[in-house]
Parts: sequence; structure tokens; C-alpha cells
Amino acid sequence: MSVAFAGNSTTGSPREAGPLRVMIVDDSVVIRGLISRWVGAEHDMEVAASLRTGLEAVNQLERINPDVAVLDIEMPDLDGLSALPQLLAKKRDLVIIMASTLTRRNAEISFKALSLGAADYIPKPESTREASAADIFHHDLIQKIRHLGARLRRKAAVASPPLAPASPAPAARGPVARPAVPVPAPAVHAPSGSLSTRPFSTQAPKVLLIGSSTGGPQALMSLVTELGPVIDRFPVLITQHMPPTFTTILAEHLARSSRRPASEAVDGEPVKAGRIYLAPGGKHMRVVRSGADVAISLDDGPAVNFCKPAVDPLFTSAIDVWHGNILSVILTGMGSDGMRGGKDIVAAGGSVIAQDEASSVVWGMPGAAANAGICAAILPLNQIGAKVNRLFAGDRS
Repeated sequence: MSVAFAGNSTTGSPREAGPLRVMIVDDSVVIRGLISRWVGAEHDMEVAASLRTGLEAVNQLERINPDVAVLDIEMPDLDGLSALPQLLAKKRDLVIIMASTLTRRNAEISFKALSLGAADYIPKPESTREASAADIFHHDLIQKIRHLGARLRRKAAVASPPLAPASPAPAARGPVARPAVPVPAPAVHAPSGSLSTRPFSTQAPKVLLIGSSTGGPQALMSLVTELGPVIDRFPVLITQHMPPTFTTILAEHLARSSRRPASEAVDGEPVKAGRIYLAPGGKHMRVVRSGADVAISLDDGPAVNFCKPAVDPLFTSAIDVWHGNILSVILTGMGSDGMRGGKDIVAAGGSVIAQDEASSVVWGMPGAAANAGICAAILPLNQIGAKVNRLFAGDRS
């Protein structure tokens, strides 16, 4: 999954300064009002428009020129999935976040939207009256807008670096004018190639653990197509930040992509080679010893790193089972989930691979691991599968 660059139009290039302009498209006046208040309260973003239908968004896009669109799926006149390609045809670098309620149909549509160029999705709570559900929706939406919008601007800055002034600017005579709205600079990461890495473990891996978040579904579906030899001989466990229903659909997509059994993990089931176990939405997935076997352990405890499921619980629990015989992969995603668990894996004798910044939708989780110095390799997504296969086949370098 990546920020879309479909279409040929260059209308409305992203601005390099000022708040992110957010277009809210939803037929619910309650949701529009809620998101508008949240966006308006942030110092680095502003409401560019609040619209009722996808048709209004398509017709008014050039005038509004937003950086980010929060696009509902079910709307009159023109639904979100139909509006999506039309919006991207008019503005190829528009960041579109699909919003939908937690139904199987909407989950399927959200996955379809990702394949058509949507940057991400977010589940809307069944009722905004439930404080905890509204708080999670609020937190996740603002973070997605901010991080995906910042990535857009970093790409624009790389594509069009500012020219040096022809002559020195005159010295200021008095107070320096400052923007009315302070905008923090995007997080600066060291280039992947300049980060230090450590040697791979000398211990043979007996399990593959994968953690991912924003951008993860598309990355996972791409990666598992290459991992057949590993899946056939070793268990593969994945935690993707995702709500219930969405993980059900993701497991089905992973099964089709890998041509191997893949399903949401079930509490107490044995962990065996030959299949993919996906943490179900709303539950943390751990592994435990069960006599001579290994079993799945699910729990409904509090969120970890603002996430449930979270990657760290899986990573740390695996150490008690496989000790240092662990290979873990941290893919694209916001935040730093997986970094602490990755540190523990390395301390136990295992290895961590992180996706590089250029191929990540958001270089939060893999970037945190890379900057912590715990990775044995920092690779583009299209190189991770081959490397994993070699490591499980006996390569130790």
C-alpha cells in the first residue's frame, strides 16, 4: 500500500509550508462535525472543506486543493469507492484515507480502495457516544492525517528541492515575521544506508515473526508471495494493527497471496509449520509453551503502544519459547511498536530486519528499530522476502 500517484494531472501540488489542508467527505453531519472539530483543534492542520457526497468532492477538488481527504464509503450520489479514482485522476498526490464502519462489506471495500490508490483506511465507531471508541477514532485519525501528510511533503521536497537565493537576504530590521500557524518540521530520519547494523544471529531461526501497521496490508500481501519455502517448514506469526473484521479479511487475502493456510489465531491452538497465524483485531497475540508444544495465547488486556493487537507482546512472548532462534521483521507503520520487543529478541540472540524508509508508507515502526541500532538489515520491501528465505536456508550473513 502506498500513497497514490495515479493519473496524469499535476493540479494542486502539495504545499511545502503551512497547515495540512483536510477535506472531510461524509454524508453524516455528526461525523463531519466531529472530524472538523478535531482537525480544527490541531495546530498543523486545517479544515479545507466539509462535504456530504463524493460527487461534491470530485466537482470541487480543484477549488479546494486539499492535501488529505477523509472519504466515507457509503454516500449518496457517488460513493467513496467510485469517487476515489476520480479524485486521484484530478490530483495524483492526494492522500486519501477511507473511513467506514466495521462491517465485512466495508472491510472488503476498504481493501479494494487500497488497491486503487487509497493511502490508508480507518474504522468509524458504531456510536460516537461511547467515549473510548471515539477517543481511539480521534487519536488514530489525527495521527494518520499527520504522518501521511508529512510523507507527502517529504516526497515533494525531495522531488523539488528549494533553490538557493541568488544573493544574501538583507538583514532583518526589527522583529522577524513568523507564520500565524506554527507547523512542526517533519521528523528527520537518518538515511537507511547510513544507519549502523549488527551481524545476523549465528543461531538458526525456528520461527518468523512479522509486525506491521500503516501500509502493512499491501506490504504483507506482497511479502508472503515470496515466503512459501519458509512457511512450509516453519510457523509464521503476524501482528498487523487492525480492528476486528478487517483482520478476518486480511487473513483471507494472505491465504490467497501465499497459497498457504492463513487465518486469525485462535486461543489455545497449536503453533505448527505450514501456516500463517494472524493476530485477531482487538486481541493481543502471544505464544506459550504447552507441554512439548507451542500454543497461541490471546488476551483482551489494555492497548500497548496505543494498539490492540500490538507487536511487542508477540515479540517478547516468543523469547520464552524459541529463545534466540527467532527472526523478526518490522514493516511499515506509525509509532514505535515492535522496537522494544525487537530489542529483547536481539538481547536473547535473535535477529531483526526492518523495511527501509523509501519503500515504507510510514517509516515509524521500522525507523524506530533502525535508529535503535537493533537491526541486522534495513531493506526495501522487494528484497526482504529473498533475504528471509536465505536466512532460513542456512545463510548467516
